[in-house]
Amino acid sequence: MNSLNIPKALRPTENVSKLVSRLAAVFVIGLALALATDAFLTTGNLLNVLRQTSLLFLMASGLTLVVLTAGIDLSIGANVALSACLAGTVIKASGSALEGAAIALACGTMIGLVNGLLVAALRMPSFIATYGMMWLINGYTYYFMGGNTIYGFPHGFRQLGAGYLFSIPVPVYLMLIFLALAALFVGRTTWGQQVYAIGSNPVAARFSGVPVKRRLVLVYALSGLMAGLGSLVFLARLNSAEGDIGEPLTLPAIAAVLIGGTSLFGGIGSPYGTLIGALILTLVLNGLNLLNIDANWQPFVTGAIIIVAVLADSVSRQRQEARA
Repeated sequence: MNSLNIPKALRPTENVSKLVSRLAAVFVIGLALALATDAFLTTGNLLNVLRQTSLLFLMASGLTLVVLTAGIDLSIGANVALSACLAGTVIKASGSALEGAAIALACGTMIGLVNGLLVAALRMPSFIATYGMMWLINGYTYYFMGGNTIYGFPHGFRQLGAGYLFSIPVPVYLMLIFLALAALFVGRTTWGQQVYAIGSNPVAARFSGVPVKRRLVLVYALSGLMAGLGSLVFLARLNSAEGDIGEPLTLPAIAAVLIGGTSLFGGIGSPYGTLIGALILTLVLNGLNLLNIDANWQPFVTGAIIIVAVLADSVSRQRQEARA
């Protein structure tokens, strides 16, 4: 793999230092909230933080792979909405949670696959391709639902998003499983290494023999698959589905990836960082709720965090280039 010239993105000291700095941020935020409100350290609140973090990570983990290639997927929220609505419809009609799950995963993956083909085969900028896809999916979802709400799903299915196992929310176990799979993919497989190579320098990666187009299609398909999985957990958690449920999900997913240290310029980042980014964002929003700060400030705070994260990434990149 040395011929791919990837290691700059994978230097252990660089990644570890980023992770440590973000873990320090988690500690500082947690300490500040513990001092500010007695409700923060309660068992119920901490379990809620873990549940929300896991839901966010499931969506953001696939997006991390896309951003590692210097791309973006703005259709995640819309993908979650359509996948959840289709799954909910099938579950209500057939009574089979397995059929609903299959529909959601297939829908999510297909949307991601189309995104990948638009970017790789037609060479559309990822921002334009996925932004257009977002509107297409939103329009179809609203038409499909017709303003209706689907609710009341089987108890067994609801455990996926609202259940507990050994007093720990079920989504937390899913988060840990897919964290391990994502880390294994990017760190231990040739395909994962090629993803870093594409993000670092797509031209050099192509000359090194990396099938760039196929890998791009792969990462967008995986992003769609994780959106489909996230839709199932989200649907089970809410116990209802309607056309607009995905609208507030895209920005937090992007924020989790960027806060976690994955560079918008590609080639730098990790699933571990995304998990920490999801935890940081969840803690901040949880703190706003506990401190009874107007919910209208949450998008403002999320946007501010994204700007700071991107600015920090840009400054870090400029310093690296200056040292090179």
